Amino acid sequence: MKNTAIIIPARLGAKRFPNKPLVKINNVPMIVHVVNRAKETQIAEVFVATPDKEIFKIVEENGCKAILTNENHLSGSDRVYEAYLKELENKVDLIINLQGDMPNIKSKSILKLEKFMRNNNCDIGTLASNIKNKNEISDLNIVKVHTEEDLKDNNFLKAKDFFRVKNNLNEKKFYHHCGIYSFTKNALERYVKLPRSKLEMERNLEQMRALENNMVIKVGLSDSAPLSVDTKEDLKRVENEMKIQ
Repeated sequence: MKNTAIIIPARLGAKRFPNKPLVKINNVPMIVHVVNRAKETQIAEVFVATPDKEIFKIVEENGCKAILTNENHLSGSDRVYEAYLKELENKVDLIINLQGDMPNIKSKSILKLEKFMRNNNCDIGTLASNIKNKNEISDLNIVKVHTEEDLKDNNFLKAKDFFRVKNNLNEKKFYHHCGIYSFTKNALERYVKLPRSKLEMERNLEQMRALENNMVIKVGLSDSAPLSVDTKEDLKRVENEMKIQ
């Protein structure tokens, strides 16, 4: 069985930017932009996992399947797993968790990650892009990933660490982490059964739960630099970029 599903976790209650999935970009809700990028891949059925009826309604009105989930999940991956159990258990072997706040992600980047996962042996795969300027290094809203070697177009390297800000970065290979994960079915089942880890809570980064439990996360270089919308300033940058496209 080699089937892939794309599940997009989305909720209205984000502390830094409440209601952001429904914010309109070019008159289209952000979550719909993300759904459309996922559907363009044509590799998988696409679902949105949400605890909010407002998101559920918008998604269904725009031709995508939405799944209502528990409102108390502590991470997007936990929400994805509930949706998997409700709709896809034993029907897919690869689950892509695509964050609902990346409206400018390119469909070819999603396809690239799926291809990497099919051709490599690891628990979890993700993507990263090159750091564009020094301001990104100190920006708490931009997550960085550290790899042992340089990321190149066709390599898929083991992640050493994920962080928001860190001292002594000289000589280290680090990149702008993109909010997309691909889990094998077994890895997702294992991940959600693990307790929240120390660094996961300290850094507010769910991928640390996997690393601290010796799960293998590999990183590929994204074909573009998708921006996560965590603040209104991020939204302005994304709006400007998407007007140019």
